[in-house]
Amino acid sequence: MSADTAVMTAAKPEKRSEARELWRQFSRHKGAVAGMVIFIAIVLVVAFGPFVYRVDATKTNVRARNLPPSVEHPFGTDNLGRDLLAQNLVGGRISLSVGLAAMIISVVVGTIVGQLAGYYRRLDGVLMRVTDMFLALPILPLLLVAVLLFRDSLRVYIGPQAGVFILIVVIIGVTSWMNTARVVRGEVLALKEREFVAAADALGARDGRVLATHILPNIMSPILVSASLGMASAIITESALSFLGLGFPPDVPTWGRLLFDGRDYLGITPMRVVWPGMFISLVVLSINFMGDGIRDALDPKLRGRV
Repeated sequence: MSADTAVMTAAKPEKRSEARELWRQFSRHKGAVAGMVIFIAIVLVVAFGPFVYRVDATKTNVRARNLPPSVEHPFGTDNLGRDLLAQNLVGGRISLSVGLAAMIISVVVGTIVGQLAGYYRRLDGVLMRVTDMFLALPILPLLLVAVLLFRDSLRVYIGPQAGVFILIVVIIGVTSWMNTARVVRGEVLALKEREFVAAADALGARDGRVLATHILPNIMSPILVSASLGMASAIITESALSFLGLGFPPDVPTWGRLLFDGRDYLGITPMRVVWPGMFISLVVLSINFMGDGIRDALDPKLRGRV
């Protein structure tokens, strides 16, 4: 056996033991495991439910309006006779997609800004003042104004559903990166003084390579935690916009829109608002618990490392 083969063979168990250690630490957090199970279950139900429960979410039947839960309609019907289970399944796809896309935008922007601010001293003051400016902005009124200004034009050029989706995702992502940037900046400020970064600089590594290969892997723990919290926050923000009637069109049943449409029928069919509210609460809570578990699993101190 050659020396290279021996090194590769020795590295494989180390990689496997690393993943096993991460899972062991994550599984110690019972709330994180429960949150992961609930979140995966909701994602699977929302993703594959419409293929099993083949009921058109937009089909109306005024003779079957405002029905309570039954065998034919497990979640009941709305004031137009539309099946609420089908609407919640379709709405879950849209709400989760908005949360995921907005989270990716906010994490990418926040990571880039935080790395630049922490690594380059000359950019630190400018970028942090911009971050403070965004933090000082009233986010919800800003979102309301942006939606009112650009919603109609995007509907014309892109389409009623795609235009609003892009608008909401971009607005939520652009207005929610600040906490990630501040956390990443603090981690980079501490890491850039470490020996391995100084060694990379001494060997002539470019700044981009240092940031990408030496600093970024060591700050993944706060980034992943921020990503989990960001997705939960994006889902709540989209639900708030839809609840205020400024999100997706009335024929697009997001969880927030279902809450908005059902608020006037609490006395007739109270379960109409219970289902989307329950889904929103379960998703947000499960994501928050998963974020706590990821933080504990990636924290070197909690894993007994120096």
